[in-house]
Parts: sequence; C-alpha cells; structure tokens
Amino acid sequence: MVVTGPAGVPLLTMALRVEHDIFVVRQRGREVAAAVGLEHQDQVRIATALSEVARDLLHSVGGAQVTFVLVDDADGRRHLRVDLLPVRPLPGGRYEPQSGAVARLVDKLGVVTGEGDTVVRMSRRVPATAEVSTPERLAELRSELERNAPGSALDELAAQNAQLIAALDEVRSQRDELAVLNEELAETNRGVVALYNQLTEELEETNRGVVALYAELDEKSAQLRAASESKSRFLANVSHELRAPVTAIMGLGRLLGDSASDPLTAEQARQVGLIRSSAGDLLTLVNELLDLAKAESGRIEPDWSEVDLRPVFGQLRGTLRALATRPDVELVVEEPPVPATLRTDEVLLAQVLRNLLHNGLKFTERGEVRLRAERRDDQWSLSVSDTGAGIPPELHERIFEEFYQVPGATRIGGTGLGLPYARRLVTLLGGALAVSSEPGRGSTFTVTLPVGGA
Repeated sequence: MVVTGPAGVPLLTMALRVEHDIFVVRQRGREVAAAVGLEHQDQVRIATALSEVARDLLHSVGGAQVTFVLVDDADGRRHLRVDLLPVRPLPGGRYEPQSGAVARLVDKLGVVTGEGDTVVRMSRRVPATAEVSTPERLAELRSELERNAPGSALDELAAQNAQLIAALDEVRSQRDELAVLNEELAETNRGVVALYNQLTEELEETNRGVVALYAELDEKSAQLRAASESKSRFLANVSHELRAPVTAIMGLGRLLGDSASDPLTAEQARQVGLIRSSAGDLLTLVNELLDLAKAESGRIEPDWSEVDLRPVFGQLRGTLRALATRPDVELVVEEPPVPATLRTDEVLLAQVLRNLLHNGLKFTERGEVRLRAERRDDQWSLSVSDTGAGIPPELHERIFEEFYQVPGATRIGGTGLGLPYARRLVTLLGGALAVSSEPGRGSTFTVTLPVGGA
C-alpha cells in the first residue's frame, strides 16, 4: 500500500523485512533526498533518522513498507515525506523512537492514522530552489531511483564512515574556532576588567575630589552667610545709631537759621545751609542703608492686599510734582487702565515707583519722565521712562549693585543704593525689575508683577 497526503507524489516504495534492508533504506533515503534537492547535511540527517526508525520497527513489529512522497503543505511549501507502514499494528497504536535525538534530525516525526492504517511519518522541508515542480521532472526522478540498484551493506557502512569522518572534521573545525573565540573573549574580558578597574579608581579619585570640593564650598558658603549676616547687622546698627545725631544736626541747623534766633551774617547763613544740606544727604544715606539691611536680613514681610493702582498713581503724581523743579522737565503719570487692581503690598510698591520716578527726575535735564501701566494677561507691567542721558548696555546690571553709580558728566549726588533696594523689594513682591536704555535715548525701568501676587 502507498500512503500519500494532499498533492502527494510518490517517488519510491520499498520493503523493510531483514537487517540488510536497514542499510538499503538508509541508502535509498539519502539518494531520494539528494534527488529532490536537499543539502548534504539534510541528506545525512534524514537518512540517519530513517535508519533509526527502520531498526525500531524491524525489531518491534517485524518490518514495514517504506514510501518516499513529495508533498506540498497549505502554504505551498514542499516537503520530502517518508511513510513507514508497519507489517503488524504498533503496540498501543503509538511509537516512541529509542533515541531521543531522532526527532531533532527532521522537521516532523509522529504517528498518523489513515484508512484504518497507522503510519509512522517523518518529513523534511525541500529548499525553494530545488527544481522538482514539473511532472516531467518528477517522472524522471522516479525512473532514476528505480533503475539504481542498492549497494551492499559494506558500501553503506563505508558511506556512513565517510559521513562520520566529515562530521568529526566539521566538529573539530568548529571546536577550534570556538577555542579561538574563547581565547579572544578571555582576552577581551581581561581588557574589560582592567578598564573597569582603572575607571573605578579614577571614579573613586574623582568622587574624593568632589567630596572635598563640596566640603570646601560648604565652608565658603557658611563664611559668606556669616559675612552677609555680619554686614547686615553692622549696617542696621550703624544706621540706627546715626539717625539720632544726624536728625539733631538738622534740627540745630533749622534753629540757627530761624528768624527768632540771633541774626546771622550772610557767610554764617551760607555755612549753616551747607551743614543742613550735608546732614540731609547723610540722613538719606542712613535711611537707605537701614532699608537695605532690612531687605537683606529678610525682616520685611509684605502686607498682601487688593491694591487699586489709580490712587497709588494719583498720590505719586501729587507728591513728586514738587520735585520736578526744572522747567524743561515734565512729570507725566498716566491713568492706569481699568480694572487697575492687583494683589500686592501697596506701601512697598509705592516705595519702588517713587524711587524710580525720583531717579528719573534727578537724571533728566529736559524732556519728560513718564509713568504708565499696562495689563498683559495675568501680569501688570509698570514702566518709568525718561529722556535723560541713558545708560550704556554694559552697565545695565552694574547699576543694580550696591553703591555703584554711572560715571560721567551726568553724575549727580546719590548713594547708589536706591536701585538695588528697589530690585529687592520687587523680587519680594514676586516680580522682576529690568532696564532698557541706550546713551542719548533715555532709560526705561519696567516693574513686572503678577496680578494674583507671589
């Protein structure tokens, strides 16, 4: 009986009855595999698997009918299939090869049942490049296989020995290549370990340096904090102690110049005026030092509330108009757009704007000093612009340093503390103070504050 599957094309059928047939089955299996286009290694694999299964069936059920079939699976891939139909039923209808390695030599190995017969079936995929697709070629293969007479057991044994020697040579070659690869890997590992040790040492050295650097930075930071606290205490103490005698000097100057006192000569009146002017400048410096010391020490706490900018601008317009003593300078305070409210500290905000307006009036010889407000999304932009001499771009940040004043012919008396103090207050209110200025084009100081507060 010839058992074929879907689209099966039988190539050769032979009987397995005696021990000698095992060699014949192996030989014919190798020949069929070569004829359908399997590679040499696959030829050896399927021939070896076939001889092992044939030996099992011969000893267990007395033999089988062996059929070589060329079949196509559902995906169109071609396989060489070998069906071994036992001469007697398999015990329990099952088959387990004696060698567990047999199943690894072929793609599939198992028992199938068809038309009442139980068949041991194995298969190996045929390469797509094999030219066995036409009926003429299949008929030619069948004729060649039928004409070829099987060799003797000695011939097959010699072929097996040759195959074994070739396999041993290949194993030896692979073993040598593996030894070389292992040596290269060991060398690479030694290099990696050496590099890792070197990197570890360098990293530990770097870590020690970083730890030492951090320790030094912490020490310097502590020293800077101590120096800053000492400076703030010194400024606060000195400023507080100087306010009383300076105020007394100003009071005595007013008494000396009072009409109810003894009349002074013109020279004496001039000197008393100089004393009062100097004392006024000194009191301004003392007050600014005290304010700056409070800001640096963090002792200024904003009093948050909803502030309407319109009365704040109105108060600044009234109090600072008297300072615009130069006839060529006009003070312009624009009415802010409504709703003109934001959450901030009204006193601190007025102090910042008064400082900026006072600076503008002091350093502007002709033109105007203008205060305007503009709402941008959730921020207020309060700008004080003037038509004064302007400030070079490289000095824009230096003017916010303590005691620094822009050099040049336009330098007027002052302490250099107003702008640093104003920036600290604006930062305290959650905003920013920036300057835009060029020589000959005036200056614009812009205070940006959030509508909802810090």
